[in-house]
Amino acid sequence: MKLRELVLAALLGGILFIQQVILSGLPNIHLCAVLIILYTLYFPRLVFLSVGIFILLEGVIYGFGLWWINYLYIWPLLVCICLLFKKRKAAWFWALLSGLYGFCFGALCSLPYFVIGGPIMAFNYWIAGIPFDILHGIGNIAVTALLWKPLGAVFRRLNTA
Repeated sequence: MKLRELVLAALLGGILFIQQVILSGLPNIHLCAVLIILYTLYFPRLVFLSVGIFILLEGVIYGFGLWWINYLYIWPLLVCICLLFKKRKAAWFWALLSGLYGFCFGALCSLPYFVIGGPIMAFNYWIAGIPFDILHGIGNIAVTALLWKPLGAVFRRLNTA
């Protein structure tokens, strides 16, 4: 990997972290899904490193709690899903995918609770977070639909520079 690619991966990971900090006052509304989708489509060689940097920054700043374990598989899973559909170009498809991912986020986060406390604990964790998952899904759809074209143009330009 070239130095330029390493710097770009670090920058992309930093952008993921900074936008989440800036938008942290809003309940589960952020740009993580749309950025990770676009990173996957435009920078497939750098996306896992960028997401890894984001996850590491989250842990360093906020602590390596149980919630952080979720990030170790949730965001790379989104990358893998996007790689499966990388030939899709329509903004509506990616908006719906990001929304569905937001709706499922709490269920995905309940997996460590399944291991720790069994199915009842995991189910209770998931159910308690459904209002936030609904906001997360709606926010992901709105943000992806709104920012798909402008961010896509930026990433196209970055990818060709």
